[in-house]
Amino acid sequence: MILNRSSLVVLGAMVLLLGGCSFSSDALWPSLSGEAPAGAAQTSGQVPGQVAIQPSAGEIAGQPLSASGQQQLSLNNTNFEVQPPRPGAATGTFVGNKVVQLRDDLRRLQESIRSHNGDLQIVRQRTIGNAQTYHLSVATIRSRLQVGTTPGNPVLVSSWNESQRLLEQVNADIGDMNDLSNRVAADAALSTYLLDATRAAFGLSGAVDEDHRQLEVLEDDVNRTVVLVDRLLTELSDDIRRQSRYVATERNDLNTLALAIKNGEFFGTSLASRTYGMGSAAATATPTVQSRGLSSTTGSRRPLVVIRFDRSNVNYQQALYTAVSRALERRPDASFDLVAVSPSSGSSAQAALDTSKARKNAQDVLRALTDMGLPPSRVALSATTASDTSSNEVRLFVR
Repeated sequence: MILNRSSLVVLGAMVLLLGGCSFSSDALWPSLSGEAPAGAAQTSGQVPGQVAIQPSAGEIAGQPLSASGQQQLSLNNTNFEVQPPRPGAATGTFVGNKVVQLRDDLRRLQESIRSHNGDLQIVRQRTIGNAQTYHLSVATIRSRLQVGTTPGNPVLVSSWNESQRLLEQVNADIGDMNDLSNRVAADAALSTYLLDATRAAFGLSGAVDEDHRQLEVLEDDVNRTVVLVDRLLTELSDDIRRQSRYVATERNDLNTLALAIKNGEFFGTSLASRTYGMGSAAATATPTVQSRGLSSTTGSRRPLVVIRFDRSNVNYQQALYTAVSRALERRPDASFDLVAVSPSSGSSAQAALDTSKARKNAQDVLRALTDMGLPPSRVALSATTASDTSSNEVRLFVR
């Protein structure tokens, strides 16, 4: 068959596309062992099995970032200034004396609100300062890991401890906000009582027209104070909820950062930030441990990761993080099967030793996944033997 020029061009494009598909498949399903994965492309100046991490825009600009690379969650910034009650002349009646009493109660309430507002502004500024110092400490660690460092660098370990201390200060600020919220809630109850008492005073006998005019003015002043207290309580609740979620996220990222320091290379954000719908109970649940054959465990599924423990000190953490992170990007609700695989050949004594080592290796991999932020409840552990392997392996499947 004779091919013209246009046919050759089309055939050439199809070959390039097929080659691209093969490369993508190999890169997406890495096999981890002592040697580099087959078919994995390497760029000049890059260590095999590692992912180049570029500095984020915030770090380049010198802005403080969280460990997840996000700007600090901002606090509300409203300054709650009360308007003092408008004065009124005493009428000498019983209702007039009641108006004077209610006006004095409103002044005392507003003094309490003014004090709470001052405490709120102080704790907000302190929280922002502690968070900024924390961000700078974490950014220093991340920058050092990005350019490369030694495993377990004591300087970074010390910086990590300092970052954890700073994050606990932010958490202590949340406790101060909770205490302030309780005091503001007491003022909210008092403001509601004053409003009810002011409205009830309209029904008292023995009042002159001036008394009712002053009661109308006082009711407006109390209403403004009630709205102000409600806004103060709402913003406090928003700040507490936002900062609590923020601290929980940063704690997960600090755990992942600790693993990165241990290995001397930067991984990324906690895997917990890639998932959703996980409560505290799920995050602390015990993983399911099962013993079953490979066919019933995985069927014909292709493993996401195969870690071959064919030598001591297999460095698998970076590639494991990358593979699981990509899987969670595609399916944030994904769960995983972690299978300890040992060779089926050899004597019964050797088989027992291999099974024990394979289980220990699987536990180490599970611990690494947990340090990266993946909840243990999302991983099911099992063990099996296989005839197609000559060394202990740990295989990770997506389910």
